[in-house]
Amino acid sequence: MPRIRPEFTKSTYFVDEPGNWHLKPGAPKDLQVELENYLNSLVDDDEPGTINGIHINYP
Repeated sequence: MPRIRPEFTKSTYFVDEPGNWHLKPGAPKDLQVELENYLNSLVDDDEPGTINGIHINYP
């Protein structure tokens, strides 16, 4: 199954440095918001008592 490439990656403002995605100065506000939302969606929500956010019942 092909991966869908986010629209901000197709912009000339986008800088694809390994581990350091960012936008060049002067990037439009909507592009900045799109990148920020995407990066925030990658953050893992690991709660205590879970493995990768999945609750495990322990006898």
